Formats: sequence, C-alpha cells, structure tokens
Amino acid sequence: MANADSNTFAYTEMTKDQTIIAKDIAALLKMPLGAKNDLFHVLHTCSCWMDELAERHSHAEYIALVGRLQAGFNVLRVVLTHPLPQHLIERLTVEEGQAAAPCTVSEADSDVLCEYCSAVTQVLLGQQLGQAQQVQMTDLLSQLFSLLEENLTAPRFVRTKKGLAWTNGELVQGLH
Repeated sequence: MANADSNTFAYTEMTKDQTIIAKDIAALLKMPLGAKNDLFHVLHTCSCWMDELAERHSHAEYIALVGRLQAGFNVLRVVLTHPLPQHLIERLTVEEGQAAAPCTVSEADSDVLCEYCSAVTQVLLGQQLGQAQQVQMTDLLSQLFSLLEENLTAPRFVRTKKGLAWTNGELVQGLH
C-alpha cells in the first residue's frame, strides 16, 4: 500500500483476472524447505520447481521459481555437508550381485554441480539476458540439475556378506 510520501500508486480495484500468481504455482512456491530436511526431500522439492519452470509463461512466476530454486540450492549446499541418515543409506544401497547403475558424474562433483546450478540461477535472476539466451540458460540449468539429481540418487553402497561396501567394492568404515 502506498503512503503519502510514496511515488507508488495504490490500486485497490483488482479483478479476479489480474492474479499475479496462479493458485497452483502459489502452493508450489510455499513448499517449505530447510536445512533440517533430508537430501532426497530437498532434491524432490527442487525437482518440482525445475519441472514447473519450463512451463511458466508469466515473467513473475518464472522469476519466483528461479528465486525458490536459488534458495533450494543454498539449502542443498548445507544438506550435502550432513551425514547420511540410515533411511537414505538404505535407499542408496543395492544387494550384492545386483548391478548398480553407473553414475555419469563422480561423487565428488555433486558440490561443484550444485555450485553451477546456483551460478546459473544467479544469472537468470539478474534478468540481463535476451529471450533466446534466457531459454538457453534455463535449459542449461535443467541439464545441470538433472546431472546433479542423477548423481545424488545413484546407488552408493552394496550390501555384501562382509557388510556394507562402496560400489567399488571397498568396505565402508564410517559414513558421512
């Protein structure tokens, strides 16, 4: 609301056709996310935002989603430093003899991929790109996030007769 010293005009007559953000996108933007969430929850939430980003034609919705993605990548940076909880270790474990899908990116690169995703969202939030460049950068962000998601959800452990081992066969001593 504008006040007497403001140069902003206040228009109280908003019609139902002038909604800034649709109800479905508003619910998506309100999805809570914090450093206490586990890795897969943060990835799922960011994935929902990524999926919706490609479908947005409203500039306000697009920028809101990119902003939420930036916040999500900030949370992901923190979550990546936490030890894996037991329920995630189970989800990242395959049984001996079961083929683990090869990961296309090394495990150490998840931090770097997260930084790349964050950098691209910063560029998009700067709003200094032409339309074609914005589309290309959004596609790049989508591809980087897909690599990050694939990397972080790929099996890491194999349950053997000797205990839990890394997918390269080395026994797990302690987990982080």
